[in-house]
Amino acid sequence: MRIRMLAAGLLAGTSLFTAGAAFAQTAPAATLVDDTAPQSGGDEIVVIGKGETRQIQTLTQNDIALLAPGTSPLKAIEKLPGVNFQGADPFGSYEWAGRISIRSFNQNQLGYTLDGIPLGDASYGNVNGLHISRAIISENIAETRVSQGSGSIDTQATNNLGGTLEFLSSDPKETLGIDVNATGGSDNFWRVFGRLDFGELTPGGTRAYLSYLHSDTNKWKGWGAQRVNQVNGKIVTPLSPDLRAVGTFDFSDRRENDYQDMSLEMVKRLGYGWDNISNDYAKAILVSDIGANNGYTGLTPTNPGAGKVYPAPFANPDDAYYNAAGLRRDYLASAGLETTGGDVHGVLKGYFHNNHGQGLWYTPYVASPNGVPMSLRTTEYDIRRGGVFGNVGTRIGANDVTVGGWYERNNFRQARRFYALDSRTDPGRDSLAFQSNQFATQWYWRYQTDTVQYYVQDKIELGALTANLGWKGFAVTNRATPIVSGGLAGGKIKVTDWFQPHAGLNYRVTQNAELFAGFTQVTRAFVSAATSGPFATTQAGFDALNSGSTKLKPEASDTYEVGGRFRSGIFTGSLAGYYVNFRNRLLAVTTSAGIVGNPAILQNVGDARSIGVEATGDLRLPMGFGLFGSYSYNDSTYRDDVRTATAVIPTKGKTVVDSPKHMLKGEVTWTGQGFNARVGANYMSKRYFTYTNDQFVDGRVVVDATLGYKFDLGGRKLEVQANATNLFDKKYISTIGTNGFGNSGDNQTLMVGAPQQFFLTLKVGL
Repeated sequence: MRIRMLAAGLLAGTSLFTAGAAFAQTAPAATLVDDTAPQSGGDEIVVIGKGETRQIQTLTQNDIALLAPGTSPLKAIEKLPGVNFQGADPFGSYEWAGRISIRSFNQNQLGYTLDGIPLGDASYGNVNGLHISRAIISENIAETRVSQGSGSIDTQATNNLGGTLEFLSSDPKETLGIDVNATGGSDNFWRVFGRLDFGELTPGGTRAYLSYLHSDTNKWKGWGAQRVNQVNGKIVTPLSPDLRAVGTFDFSDRRENDYQDMSLEMVKRLGYGWDNISNDYAKAILVSDIGANNGYTGLTPTNPGAGKVYPAPFANPDDAYYNAAGLRRDYLASAGLETTGGDVHGVLKGYFHNNHGQGLWYTPYVASPNGVPMSLRTTEYDIRRGGVFGNVGTRIGANDVTVGGWYERNNFRQARRFYALDSRTDPGRDSLAFQSNQFATQWYWRYQTDTVQYYVQDKIELGALTANLGWKGFAVTNRATPIVSGGLAGGKIKVTDWFQPHAGLNYRVTQNAELFAGFTQVTRAFVSAATSGPFATTQAGFDALNSGSTKLKPEASDTYEVGGRFRSGIFTGSLAGYYVNFRNRLLAVTTSAGIVGNPAILQNVGDARSIGVEATGDLRLPMGFGLFGSYSYNDSTYRDDVRTATAVIPTKGKTVVDSPKHMLKGEVTWTGQGFNARVGANYMSKRYFTYTNDQFVDGRVVVDATLGYKFDLGGRKLEVQANATNLFDKKYISTIGTNGFGNSGDNQTLMVGAPQQFFLTLKVGL
């Protein structure tokens, strides 16, 4: 009784802290987990979307739990067909380098939701949302649904030209309990996760949990740290047998020192271990002085005695900066209702997201007013967005008709500011602290984006044949208002497309075999920012893009896919083919080193086409062994040359940047005698990082491994798990395009993959 009273008191305090917080987890449109299907390798579950009219797979918490704790939920899905994930750290959580693409659509062209809450377009620049790793701690994710096509019709997204990633949080447990995971490993990594489930405060009544995460690690090369503090909470209250209220809350504070962006020439000349020189401020000052003296940075020299010749092995100040970092602080809350059964199904939810962020670079291109030949440059982000979405549906004979809608207003402010360094011997500023007292503001803009979206869907069941028919539509209005113009564009631009059709068929050939086919048409709305989208240019450039016969058209895609699924005994598999026509593809061409911050040139390259095949197989073998594999073939090409006022850029027939033609992923798992083990390999063929395909990075194979042991303690949990990432210490280029893509030439836009690393975790449950 005293424990229940304590839990009730803690919950009351939590409820005050999370007032106005989340209610609602979007109910699944269809049962995705086939309870009779075999599972691969013991606890690991990969669900191949039985009964769906499109290509879809679902991963559960059991799959994430096998990976090194702290692994990004985006990296967790990299083994699925069509998914290309890259990162520069062993967990894939470092946001500047984190990139995901599906069927050649980059991460900004995919849709992301958490319990239905829109997460925006996964921009590093944080213009309209937040990364999933900041929205929820990975241990609290129950399911991840990946749709490689343009996704489900009810997704709260206006950018999902490609696939959708839908994350569902786990519910509070019915019994009181505590879970603690503690991890230590390479580069002084340590991570502690704790979750307190309050259980049912009254029989069959309210349940809740509160969890906390702290993570801290040194960078694997160079000097600096990457730290995370995060809080998650969820509360569920049954209101009737068929209705419940659900609430979620997240606070995240992420502070990461950056790795240095590389070019192929730099990797060859300086090596894979080259990085920023954050431990040598004197050398950073010297290199900046020399860059001013020889005219490289354009600054007025303040120390001619430094000379004009760089110390070895520097070739210029862009080889390495003193330091750089990304800081993000987020609050995300929602509140709503959802049905759990009955003749009528639906959900209604409101949400709010607050973000404050800064991206920091110590730049040799702008001097401090006191004569120090560097300053601290920031790009600053402030998001205040809120919205509401919902749907309601019911069965009418063979039809299950659903209508839904979504509204969001995003008030976003973005600024470029410069902060003075104290002296030539001491910078006087902490790169992992939010900065204040700037000496200059280059630009400062206020952006407002209003989104209205609706959809209509009818699921028709006709014996062995199931049809999903419907459409969605939206109107998105973008406004940009200057506070400090800085020569960037302002004004208004709107995308309206009220009819985007979706159609899918599923035919059950036998109890164990089915065929599916689908078509979707999707339009992508513009984003409002100074660093991306149509406002990230000059006013003259925007006016030319927004008027007359050259008016900028939104990107759009038509996706056709066909496939089949088969399940029999120990084997479950799927095979799918697709054709995608991508219209009005917009490419941003970088015109300088990223630290300089010149606006990218936006160019419409016409159509692009993707043709591909995806295969997935899951085999459960005797004695606890399991095999999982996926193969993807993707041929994505630009269909037109780019014509400017002065040149023709020969992009026709060239492969889309960052689109490997071949990806092969596989893993072997084993469970038995309390042990569990996993070895996974990921192959990716070469990738181009210029639009004319004159530069590329080679293919690579990366292997990870897990070995764990669960002690039998009669209901309590005690588990030890060891993880090795990049087991064979492969040297390779991981992320490409960190500073965008160019038409040609070797650009400083690459990230080196993390080397071999080891981690040990203790998991305790009481």
